[in-house]
Amino acid sequence: MDVTWETSVTDSINAIYLLFSAYLVFVMQLGFAMLCAGSVRAKNAMNIMLTNVVDAVVGSLSYFLFGFAFAFGGGSDSNPFIGTQYFALKDIPSSSYDYSFFLYQWAFAIAVAGITSGSIAERTQFSAYLIFSFFLTGFVYPVVAHWVWSSNGWLNPASTSLLFGSGSIDFAGSGVVHLVGGIAGLWGALIEGPRVGRFDAFGKPVQMRGHNATLVVLGTFLLWFGWFGFNPGSFNKILVSYPDSFDEGNWTAVGRTAVTTTLSGSTAGIVTLFGRRLLVGHWDALDVCNGVLGGFVAITSGCSVVEPWAAIVCGFFAACVLIGLNLIASKLHYDDPLEAAQLHGGCGAWGLIFTGLFAKEEFVIQTYNSGNVGITRPYGLLLGGGLGLIGAQIVEVMTIISWVSVTMGPLFYLLHKLRILRISSDEEIAGLDISSHGGYAYNAYSEESGPQRYGDYLRLQEQS
Repeated sequence: MDVTWETSVTDSINAIYLLFSAYLVFVMQLGFAMLCAGSVRAKNAMNIMLTNVVDAVVGSLSYFLFGFAFAFGGGSDSNPFIGTQYFALKDIPSSSYDYSFFLYQWAFAIAVAGITSGSIAERTQFSAYLIFSFFLTGFVYPVVAHWVWSSNGWLNPASTSLLFGSGSIDFAGSGVVHLVGGIAGLWGALIEGPRVGRFDAFGKPVQMRGHNATLVVLGTFLLWFGWFGFNPGSFNKILVSYPDSFDEGNWTAVGRTAVTTTLSGSTAGIVTLFGRRLLVGHWDALDVCNGVLGGFVAITSGCSVVEPWAAIVCGFFAACVLIGLNLIASKLHYDDPLEAAQLHGGCGAWGLIFTGLFAKEEFVIQTYNSGNVGITRPYGLLLGGGLGLIGAQIVEVMTIISWVSVTMGPLFYLLHKLRILRISSDEEIAGLDISSHGGYAYNAYSEESGPQRYGDYLRLQEQS
């Protein structure tokens, strides 16, 4: 049957929308790079910038070769656990997916590795980044994406055999992206141990502030901008009308999703501002930036299925989770320069639970059934939706933590045993830029009376 011009125009507009969303999500890599660079000491700025580039280029190849197939591959031998088709994009475009969809999902995949890189910053051998980035984006993350986002995944809310009659709602990836990256980073940081000098001889934490607040703020706003592709873009199509309302469709839900995203991040930012003011006695811009990002991480799961007022609740408790986990991390001598495990892991887990409590049935039907009339679905527990959805959300949290722990934990431990995970104390004190990359990120660099050129560093090594 010939395709009508109306269908062609609709498909074209939807493709443009998805591609533009992919470009926005990719901008988040720049945001991560700026945030990470500003959050580490100047002597490690070049290293963290390079790792962000590596996450993108290595992740591109691994996701092209294996990741997309594991995440979305169907076929006759498809199963609820892992995809088995589309390796190296063979048979793409298909009746289900095209290149635009691949690009959008690729942008998500490389973000996961960027999250993990922050947890192990300032003390990790560069070769270790290459290994774990390839494994994380090519296998660990895609399997979780298959569970939740593939049509035959066992947690997918549109599968034929719904878990608890509901499936798990993780619309844009509080669990699939952020919890995966956060737990991977948690294991990396635990196995490596804290940075040299992070805790004194009495076990008290020593502050190691990032060297450039300007870059942190810039990175935060770039991430905020990119999140408008991350969350609203996850509808994939914008020209989908709802049958019970002639003037509403996905374009309405897209706008609402952008609003809930903004409200949650803003609320978390302001709560973190005042919360940290009470704890440390001054107004801290860096803490507020992390609070904003924590609110975005938390709302990412339920951004399309909750009311704007609920997004404020989400952001409030996301800030509490972040502040609380940071206090616990300090007590336990856990060192994460970017607070990535606390921010992405803790707030990501809260976001999944929040969705199970506050998801609105009307919005759930709009998101997963195109607003079709006569359909009923489990929804938020606190709105009267029963235990089905919240049960599925809890299952997703527990299975993601377990899966990432049994895959990334042994990998980091193996790298540690092979002595290719952590740099030596001398290299760490000198800084990764001079010890591993031949020079500093800044020409006017001067910190801790360290060597100024790579040759100086080598001479110091010969004398020691």
